[in-house]
Amino acid sequence: MNNSIYFGDNLDILKSMPDESVNLIYIDPPFNTGRNQARTTIRTIRSDEGDRVGFGGRTYQTEALGKNQYADTFDNYEGFIRPRLEQAHRLLKPDGSLYFHIDYREVHYCKIWLDSIFGRDCFINEIIWAYDYGGKAKSKWPAKHDNILFYAKDPEHYVFNVADIDREPYMAPGLVGPEKAEKGKLPTDTWWWSIVGTNSKERNGYPTQKPLGIINRIIRASSNPGDLVMDFFAGSGTVGESCLALERRFILMDNNPEAIQVMQKRFENNPDIKWIDYPEN
Repeated sequence: MNNSIYFGDNLDILKSMPDESVNLIYIDPPFNTGRNQARTTIRTIRSDEGDRVGFGGRTYQTEALGKNQYADTFDNYEGFIRPRLEQAHRLLKPDGSLYFHIDYREVHYCKIWLDSIFGRDCFINEIIWAYDYGGKAKSKWPAKHDNILFYAKDPEHYVFNVADIDREPYMAPGLVGPEKAEKGKLPTDTWWWSIVGTNSKERNGYPTQKPLGIINRIIRASSNPGDLVMDFFAGSGTVGESCLALERRFILMDNNPEAIQVMQKRFENNPDIKWIDYPEN
């Protein structure tokens, strides 16, 4: 269970993993966009004449087993996300936590599902990540925030390292005195943090990349060095980069070839990471 990156269907991979084996899970799943989505079920077989390249330059022949198309709307979104949240709950250690990153359109539904899986008393925080970047709507208040739901498996016993959390400047430092102003304040449940801009040095080309600072804050607060952190919608692999810097272990998963390519580039100087095609052939 050391640093590993899986290419495959995350639900199948999650089901293969042992109970209570993960300290912290952060996920930023696809949002319920309202657009049609198509998912093709495939089987891959090792072949020198294959049409797909896997890890280590190995080639595979792909066989399509079926294709499902569905509208990415509320009813189907629950069917997609809920089984994965149930697996997340099973995999968390007794003092583990889940951070679920979603947007304003679906957060109220997702909280109901999470309350039913974890228990309403296991809800710790709704974090508002606020930013001010990009286009502005003219017919309503511009939507410039995401929601991050924080759940503990046991609300009476979970990791939360207050001393390790980065501090922020006071908005009105003159009201608190010079000593407090110099020290800064602990973040509240509203985090003002810029998105990863198109010209940012942090940018690696993945469209939904999240700021490293946001992920660092979560991992510092809700895990300890040596702990195992999981992101099964890994995208650009920011959770992995944070874990490497903060001395945590990680498991990442994604079934998007673009995400895998971005992560291979991002971690090309880390030979100890295990890259896994799932199911392995």
